[in-house]
Amino acid sequence: MEKMTLRDIDVQGKRVFVRVDFNVPFNEEGEVADDTRIRAALPTIGYLIDRGARVILASHLGRPKGKPDPRFSLRPVAGRLSALLGREVGFAGDCVGPAAQDSVRAMSDGDVTVLENLRFHPEEEVNDPEFAGAMASLADVYVNDAFGTAHRAHASTAGIPAHIPAVAGFLLEKELTSLGMLVSEPAPPFVAIVGGAKISDKIGVLERLMARADCLIIGGGMANTFLAAQGKDMAQSLVETDRLDVARGLLEKVAREKMDLLLPVDLVAAPSRDQADRREIVDTDSVPEGWMALDIGPRSVELFGKRIREAKTVFWNGPMGLFEVSGFDAGTQGVAEATAESDGVTIIGGGDTVRAINQAGLADRVTHLSTGGGASLKMVEGKKLPGVEALNSR
Repeated sequence: MEKMTLRDIDVQGKRVFVRVDFNVPFNEEGEVADDTRIRAALPTIGYLIDRGARVILASHLGRPKGKPDPRFSLRPVAGRLSALLGREVGFAGDCVGPAAQDSVRAMSDGDVTVLENLRFHPEEEVNDPEFAGAMASLADVYVNDAFGTAHRAHASTAGIPAHIPAVAGFLLEKELTSLGMLVSEPAPPFVAIVGGAKISDKIGVLERLMARADCLIIGGGMANTFLAAQGKDMAQSLVETDRLDVARGLLEKVAREKMDLLLPVDLVAAPSRDQADRREIVDTDSVPEGWMALDIGPRSVELFGKRIREAKTVFWNGPMGLFEVSGFDAGTQGVAEATAESDGVTIIGGGDTVRAINQAGLADRVTHLSTGGGASLKMVEGKKLPGVEALNSR
C-alpha cells in the first residue's frame, strides 16, 4: 500500500471523520433490509473505538437530489449499527452546521455518531471547498473506508483530505490490495466474466480485460449487443443499437489479435420478463419474434463453467441475466457455482453480482466481495480513483 492507513496514525482521543458506505436498501417498513455494507465497516469502527477515538461516521444514501428527504435519512442505519455494536450510537440531524457541531462536541472518547445524509446538500457531489472545509472542521483526522464512492471526486471523498490528515480504513485497504492484484500480476489462467445490462459504461474495462485476461466471458444483456453485432436477430431483447459499432470493433480486435472471448451459445427467452412460465431455451440465432433473451442457457453455463473452474484468478462483474426473477436466474446461479468451485483467487465486483452470490448462498466460498461496482471497474481499467489519490502517501 502506497497510501497511509489507520495503522500509521495515533487516534487516541482524536475526532476521526470516517467516510463509510452505508448506502443500504430499506424494506417497506423503513428498516435496513441488508446490512452487508454496515458490517463491512465494523473492523475499522471497532479499531477506532478500542483506541479511544471519537468516531464520526458519514455516508450518502440514495438520491435525495441535494435536499433533505426523510425517505433517505440515515437514522435507521444508526439504529442498525447500534444493534451490531451492542452500544449506543449517536445521530446528528445534519452533516454540517450546529446540529453536527453540537453532536460532535458532546462526544467522549470511544463514542460513535452517525451524521445525516451527505447528499442532503448539493455541495457534496460538486466537491464544494467550503462544504468540505465545514465537514473537516468537525475532526482531527479523516479516514476513507468507502471504496464504493472512491471513484467520485465528491466533497466527502476528495475535498476533506485537503484540510486534515487523511488515511485509508481497513475495508478500503483490503479492496485496494485485492483488486490491485488484478491490475498487477494475476495468476494465470486469468478468467474475467463481465455481465450486466449494457456495454456503454464498460467499454474501457472490456478493452483492458481483453488485453489482460487469458479468457474473457461476456454474458447478461450486454452479450445481446455483441450477438446482434455478429448479425444475429435478437428480436425484442435488450440491444444497445447505438453501441453496435463499438461491439463490432471489439469483435474485430478479438479476431485480429486471436484473443479468447466467449459469448453465450444458447439463451433463455420469453415473451416478457413477467412470463417466466413460458420461457424456452433457444440458440443465439433463434430468438422467437417478439420475444426477448433474459438469461444464458445451460450449454453456455457448461461452457463458461469449464473455463472458470480451471482458472487460477477469476474476476466477475455483472449477472448473466435477470437473476432477480425466478426462471431467469439459472445462468447466474451456474456461474456463481463455478466461481465458488474454482481453486484460484476469486473476486466479485458490483452490487448486483454480490447480491447474486449471496442469493446463491456461496459468498463464503469466494476470496473477496468488492463493495464497489463502479470503483472496482475503474480500478481494473487502470484508472486513478480520486478518493484514493487524495489520501496521504507513506
